[in-house]
Amino acid sequence: MTESTRGRIQAVALELFTENGYEKTSLREIAERLGVTKAALYYHFKSKDEIVSSFAEDRLRRLDEIIEWAEAQPPGLERRQELLSRYADEFFGGNHPSVMRFFEQNQTVVKTMSVGQGMRDRMLRVAALMADDADEPAEQLRAALALFSVHGSWFAIRCEMSVEERKRVALEVAEDLWRPRVTP
Repeated sequence: MTESTRGRIQAVALELFTENGYEKTSLREIAERLGVTKAALYYHFKSKDEIVSSFAEDRLRRLDEIIEWAEAQPPGLERRQELLSRYADEFFGGNHPSVMRFFEQNQTVVKTMSVGQGMRDRMLRVAALMADDADEPAEQLRAALALFSVHGSWFAIRCEMSVEERKRVALEVAEDLWRPRVTP
């Protein structure tokens, strides 16, 4: 399967899942929107679950690349800043905003799939790297909240703004959360 065919199927399925909900969208509707037969769609994806898994697997692969990069860097402020920047670039890039809306609207579907545990494991690893693998609970929480501020920007900020502006605000808040504390 070519990346463009796979990408087209993912984009149309994501659009329909977001418009109608995962449960109410059929493979037939996806095929019709694509202008292909159900058999042609079935050639690439056997089920809606396979389509959703493909979104998550793409995301897991990109997270693995970010984790691999971070693990090769020395701990410290510079790694934290670059890790957060790379994470936000991945999070706000491509079709990820649409994927996040889908995940937000269909949490029970994602939780029942095996990729849900993989996503959780990767997020915990990124948070640990953000905290420089610290044992201190407050540092662990700050790191996790910094990452969640990137995620939360999609549902907590209710005003209309560009993806770039949303990313800027999310990074500003994330950096406030993990910036080293100055004690008087």
